[in-house]
Parts: sequence; C-alpha cells; structure tokens
Amino acid sequence: MDFIHLFFILWIIFNHNLGNVEGRYHHHTKQNKVSPVPKPSTYTTSSVTQNPSYSPSVPSDPYPNDPEDSSSDCVFDVRSFGAVGDGSADDTSAFREAWKAACAVESGIVLAPQNYVFQITSTIFSGPCKPGLVFQVDGVLMAPDGPDTWPEEDSRNQWLVFYKLDQMSLNGTGTIEGNGDKWWDLPCKPHRGPDGKTSPGPCGSPALIRFFMSSNLNVNGLKIQNSPQFHMIFNGCRGVLINALNISSPELSPNTDGIHVENSNGVGIYNSKISNGDDCISIGPGSSNVDIEGVTCGPSHGISIGSLGVHNSQACVSNLTVRNTIISESDNGLRIKTWQGGMGSVTGLKFENINMENVRNCIIIDQYYCLSKECLNQTSAVHVHDVSYKNIKGTYDVRTPPIHFACSDTVACTNITLSEVELLPYEGELLDEPFCWNAYGSQETLTIPPINCLRDGDPETVGDPSAYECS
Repeated sequence: MDFIHLFFILWIIFNHNLGNVEGRYHHHTKQNKVSPVPKPSTYTTSSVTQNPSYSPSVPSDPYPNDPEDSSSDCVFDVRSFGAVGDGSADDTSAFREAWKAACAVESGIVLAPQNYVFQITSTIFSGPCKPGLVFQVDGVLMAPDGPDTWPEEDSRNQWLVFYKLDQMSLNGTGTIEGNGDKWWDLPCKPHRGPDGKTSPGPCGSPALIRFFMSSNLNVNGLKIQNSPQFHMIFNGCRGVLINALNISSPELSPNTDGIHVENSNGVGIYNSKISNGDDCISIGPGSSNVDIEGVTCGPSHGISIGSLGVHNSQACVSNLTVRNTIISESDNGLRIKTWQGGMGSVTGLKFENINMENVRNCIIIDQYYCLSKECLNQTSAVHVHDVSYKNIKGTYDVRTPPIHFACSDTVACTNITLSEVELLPYEGELLDEPFCWNAYGSQETLTIPPINCLRDGDPETVGDPSAYECS
C-alpha cells in the first residue's frame, strides 16, 4: 500500500461524519469464564439477512482458550505489557502492544481483567488479524475525563476504533466508561442555550466505540455508559451480532445514540437495555437486513430510521424488523425521518409486538425533518414504502398524536399497513386525532385511536418504484 493510499484511509477514519450528526440535535484475580452467546427464542437467521455469508452467527465457543488459564499462549493480559489499571495511569501503550501480540495468533485474547480500571486515549485497533480474536473487558476501560484532558494530538471524532477486522469479538463482564459529562456541558451543546441558541466554538465530541469496514463481529455482555456522543457505531460492516448489552447515559445527554448502524448489512441486535439522551437505536443510510429483538429502550428518543437524504443525498434502508421490544418514557417510539430533497427509498420495514409506555409520537413518519425554520420545500424525496405495524400497544403522552404520517407532497408513502394497534392516553385525554398527509395504506384491524386519514390504493404520483432504488 503506497503512502498516499494509507493517508487517505486514515483521513477517512478520523474525519468521518458520524451519521449526519448535524441532523441529530433535538429541542488480576481469577477470571469468570463468559458463556457463549445465547440465541433469542424466536431468532432465525433468515430474518437477519438473505446472504448467508453475512448472517450473524453464534460461535460454539468464543473462548477456545480459557482466560482463567494464564499460561495459555493465546491470552495476552494487558498487565503483562505494563498496564497499571489504577484509573489514573495512561495504559494506552500496553493495550496497543497486547493487541499486536493477540492479532498475530489465531484465537488470541486481549484481556483487561476484573478489579482494575484502565485509562486509555484514542486508539485504532486495526487488522487484518488472525481469525477468532477476542477483546475481553472484565474490568473497567475508561476514556480521558473530558475535553481538557483529551490529548491534543488525538482525534476528537472517536475514542476506540476497530478497523478492518474479521471474526473478532468484543466481550466481557466489565464496563466501558466514556466520562462524557464534561463534553455534554460544552457551551455549544443544544441544551445549554435558551431557545435552542448556543455559544459558538469547538463542539466536536468523540463517539465511544466504532467498528469500521469489518465483518463477522460479535459484541456481547458489556456495560457501556456515558459516551461523549454516540455509544457504538457500525459503519461499513457485514455480519454483526450484538447481544446482552447494557448501554446508558443521562436522559438529557446530547447526541448519545445507543447503537448506530450505517452502510452495514446483516446486523442482529438482541436482548439489550438502552437508556440515553438520543435515539436508542438509529439506522442510517446504506443499512439492510437488520433484525432487532428483545430490546428495552428508554428513556430515549426511540428507534429511528434516519435521518436520511440530508443535503439532497441518496439514501436507502431495506429489510428491517423490530419485534418483542419495549419503548418507555421516550420522545419518540418508532420513527422514520427524512429530509426534503433526498433520494432513494425506505422499504421492507416490520414493527411487531411493541409495547409503548408513556411515549410521545409512538408511530411517526416525518418527511419534513428540519433543524431550523430555513428549510425550503423541495420536490424530490426518499420513497417510504412497505412499512408494517402489527400488535403495537400501550400508552402515549397526549401532548402529541400517537400516530403521525407526514409524507412528501410529491412522493407519497405507500403500502403502510396497521394491525392490532391499540394506543391509549397515559393520562389525560387525546387532544389531536392521528395525522396523515399523502400517506397510503390499509388497516387490517381497527386502530385505537381510530385513524381515518390513511388513503386507500396507490397514488399516481409515485411512478416506477425502480426510480428510487439506490445505485
């Protein structure tokens, strides 16, 4: 690889725009052996991806060498490389050296043992590596405490980056701590100023964990908390299995999306609990074959597809299923959000067996997403098609209608189906009826509250669906 090519790749990693962030501001001791990841009771690989080579799979034994056996040639305890683990010493170099050693052997294990707190600075853990690499966090892995202690030479876009890896696992019983509170309180953050106005100045905050251009990944069992910005990002990945995570940050922490998926195929997110200050799970452009099940969200901004189509861009999301999930105390429930002027499509979405608890905007499609009053009306739009809502029940915050379909004037939403949708006021009485604008579909059963604004049939204005396919 020549120098120019290498420089270009590194530039992408350090300067990548994290999922249209601008479109997101809203008003050694003995070790415990970790068991293999369990499949959800209703999990089927066919529901995740149509391409078996990209299907999330459960390894028969993610630890072929027991971390308890410190004599194993495949276990690389970071303390053996000089890590102190007292919460104040900089252990970055030890982790980098342990990574290099584990990367060079098959089924290598980087071990951060329990009862230690390891502080490291922004680092890229890159491949390719030998297959079966495990990064096991049983202690605490901690980021620097705020922008004042962040090394000037380090990227402020992300903290930990896992790049160009295959068959790698990030597991453990420990905690990954982001120390995000001082980042959230920067004067430029949206919650800091009156009427949405904030102070000028540097505002960039790092995402905590980012997987980039990697495949056959397994993330399991960790507690991930207090990220300065997004907690986890998967960008350009193929075959991702996420299970039994506990992700948390305060309700008012800005832009702290739990899990963000973008330009990735074959992603399964299961049996996890997420509470944070932004989207619980956000699905960005280029995502397909995403399966979400057994997730508890809230407080949060719900599960969002988008925002899509910013700056007249093309964006496609396809084949996503969300089922057996709880969303509580959240600003939104199930949301699709696109900008005017975008292109592409959102198609093949299924939302099933969702319980809402005191949620605003339980079901919402917003094709007029905008962050200011200066957005102009535009004719092109991302086509929203083939979206199913089945067995969506619970309670909603009466400040907004529980169902809101605001579709493009020129590119209608089509084939929206509702079945067994029963949403009741959490307290008080419904002030506004469900809202529809240029939305077409059908009700397989009567909804509560009744929705009479959904149009039958197909509009004449949408035209050939192939015109909205992504290249």
